[in-house]
Amino acid sequence: MLQKFGFTQYESQVYEAIMAQEKPLDATSIVNYSSVPKAKIYEVMNRLIDKGAVLTTMHGKKKLYTAVDLQTIILKLKADFDRDLEELRNYRFKRSFNDEHIWTLKDEAAIAAQIEELIAGAETSVLFLAWSEHMEKYLELLERKEAEGVHVEIHTVGDTNTTLNYTYSLIPRVEGNPLEPLQLVIVDDTYMMFAGLEHDAWKAIKTMSRPIVKALTDYFYHDVALTQIFKKYGDQLLKDEEISRLMSRLIY
Repeated sequence: MLQKFGFTQYESQVYEAIMAQEKPLDATSIVNYSSVPKAKIYEVMNRLIDKGAVLTTMHGKKKLYTAVDLQTIILKLKADFDRDLEELRNYRFKRSFNDEHIWTLKDEAAIAAQIEELIAGAETSVLFLAWSEHMEKYLELLERKEAEGVHVEIHTVGDTNTTLNYTYSLIPRVEGNPLEPLQLVIVDDTYMMFAGLEHDAWKAIKTMSRPIVKALTDYFYHDVALTQIFKKYGDQLLKDEEISRLMSRLIY
């Protein structure tokens, strides 16, 4: 009966033998009722005690055993299962190697799921560049990661409302090329995903390649620097024809 729930055959036999009796049993009686070999009985009993399925007491010099009510065992099994399931849900596999491949990904929903997984698994840092409408869905998760001690920096194109400590927002002011939405996520200085539109469909690359991660990290801070510079000196800089022409060639 109990074998479906992680108990061995001997454990199931012993539990059923004890449960079938109206009074506590000693080890010799349990051997007789359960047909479990005498050489195995104490090992089996100790495992059942550890699992909370059997209780023990001393009666004079004799140790007696009684079974825990089946409904109590069911409640315990359910509680243990729920706890193990929650641990599995929160478990993050850690790579023990550097994957230098560049993986490609299509489909907006799949890309969003990958971005969320990367952020959720961050242990030290998250850098995230995106248009504000795409950033919005991740803000709650990003704020939670910052509260857990992860260093989070975001750069948005367009305004965003968040409690994050390191937030940079660019309001495009240069006329020229149309805006090209993108999403860039860099996690723990190790994992990188870059997504953009191609023929109105989202496509992305994901990699652990160190040179690419380093280059895209520099790209992120390059954009942050430009954003801060334009906040302070934008009006003055755009009066310069050469600078205005160069700025129009950027993705913004």
